[in-house]
Amino acid sequence: MSNEHPVVQYQELTTEHGKRIGLATLNSEKSLNALSLPMIESLLPQMQQWKDDAGIAMVVLQGSGDKAFCAGGDIRDLYQAMKDHPDSYAPYVEEFFTKEYSLDYLIHTFEKPVLVWGNGIVMGGGLGLMAGASHRVVTASSRIAMPELAIGLYPDVGASWFLNRMPTGCGLFLGLTGASINAADARLVGLADHFILHDKKAAVLDKLLTVKWGDTVALNHQKLADALRDFEEHSRTQLPLSQIRPHQAEIAKLAELDNLPAVIAAIDAMPGDDSWLQKAKEALSYGSPITAHIVFRQLQLGQSMILADSFRLELGISVQCGRMGEFAEGVRALLIDKDRQPNWQYPNVESVPKELIDTFFTSPWTASQHPLRMLGL
Repeated sequence: MSNEHPVVQYQELTTEHGKRIGLATLNSEKSLNALSLPMIESLLPQMQQWKDDAGIAMVVLQGSGDKAFCAGGDIRDLYQAMKDHPDSYAPYVEEFFTKEYSLDYLIHTFEKPVLVWGNGIVMGGGLGLMAGASHRVVTASSRIAMPELAIGLYPDVGASWFLNRMPTGCGLFLGLTGASINAADARLVGLADHFILHDKKAAVLDKLLTVKWGDTVALNHQKLADALRDFEEHSRTQLPLSQIRPHQAEIAKLAELDNLPAVIAAIDAMPGDDSWLQKAKEALSYGSPITAHIVFRQLQLGQSMILADSFRLELGISVQCGRMGEFAEGVRALLIDKDRQPNWQYPNVESVPKELIDTFFTSPWTASQHPLRMLGL
């Protein structure tokens, strides 16, 4: 990328009272702002600098264009790295996920207010950026998902943390089906805080320049929430209907089941003929049986983990996914050859050996060598 087209554009907006707002724009509209390693390597030091700069009151993250905040990680480069290192650890895979999770963790622990404008498509790695922000805005076109099951990966970027903090059963259902949710659902499951129409974004930014930001972080959080609430009042009539709520009682029952085949059978048997539920069931049947096992176990383990340990767990799983072949095959079928005919290693969840799943949860590193050992310290 040349300097005329930086992968992330940065601005510092000076407010009426002298404080500054850091504005970062993911700048790859053609790829729906897919999160690439150069983007991550650009954002990490800039976010750290803004965190440490007393003159920066808050940070805004947005995507270029009107179609997406960020449609996920840029997995074509990951695919090439896996093809270049079959059946072994690809250094690029470890580097990508290590830096991505470091960035996600930085946002989760930023202290100052971070506003993410989650317009349009917010998936996978995009949700990793959004989930940890203190103030998450969704719009009428927001479409949020963790669809990794379809590519033989699994819901990462802190999902073992945030899926576990959703209403009963919702994290398991969304992790296994990769179902796409709208703005109302994002608020229902705790992935969004405010619903504001996308055409109000410029007015929101203008309003933030008039706020009297101070040096007290907690007060600045409150001032941002108050400013966003004013815009929300004028947008609420446009909030779409929840797609989860009609099925919430059935989804909650999933949490009572203690094995994966029973959970999948229960999802398949859910009553209702709406297209949202049918798509969720189809995605579950299309997805990798190995991934389904990973999701089930990661959510069990994640219940008792602190945030930093969740990211450490996920980095180990992600590197193992890069080595085991299912991830590369899923990307090939969906994005490279686009034949949508993945040759998964096992035909169903019943035939996947427990020992294989154990391998994904076996860290490639000792605790003292772990690339994310410094998180949380």
